[in-house]
Amino acid sequence: MHDKPQAKSDQIYEYLRRAIVRLDLEPGAPLQEKDISERFDVSRTPVREALQRLAEEDLVDILPHSGTWVSRISFQVAEEGFVLRRALEVESVRKAAELATAPDAAILDASIARMRAIITAGRLEDYLEEDDCFHAAIARISGYPRIWKFITLAKVHLDRMRQLSAPVPGHLADVTEQHAAIAQAVQRNNAMQAELAMRIHLDTSFAVMAGMHSDRASLFREDAATRPARQKAQ
Repeated sequence: MHDKPQAKSDQIYEYLRRAIVRLDLEPGAPLQEKDISERFDVSRTPVREALQRLAEEDLVDILPHSGTWVSRISFQVAEEGFVLRRALEVESVRKAAELATAPDAAILDASIARMRAIITAGRLEDYLEEDDCFHAAIARISGYPRIWKFITLAKVHLDRMRQLSAPVPGHLADVTEQHAAIAQAVQRNNAMQAELAMRIHLDTSFAVMAGMHSDRASLFREDAATRPARQKAQ
């Protein structure tokens, strides 16, 4: 039985989404329907379908009769994604620690080995995807794989902040050791230690990412909820 060919609009959506999350397309960059349709050799209809899906995820801003741009990062939405992610991942890692087997432990160790190889090779832009593979594996081990699907939808603005923080000296090395601590607790079937290690990892990582809000302010939009805090800081 042959797999159904992927629709052109899906291909375009996935290509653009990945480019936006990886910051290959920076916040504020214009998107031309004509250029995209020529790149994929399609009419503008699948391009518009893909852009509409991205708009629903708040990754692009579509202004009628004006144009389409990559949306600026929302710190407010990113923080909301972080809160949702932390709540769900704390639950999934506890369950994973209760259920983890030797093959599961090997999967986590292999993922951490790939993270270290990425850092050694200086391919920091690729780290985010391997990081996600590690956390998705924990969700699968927990027996609640759909948790990761919900997290993926909630954390898209957070992901762009994660990509911004990748070059911070020593940050990804610290993240990798935090992953190793999580893996060790899961492998030992120690649910309490796994939860603690996950909380430390997520909280410290977000603290580094939050620093990007002021350091790279031009890439962020001015959310109403964050404006008073910024004004007070000034």
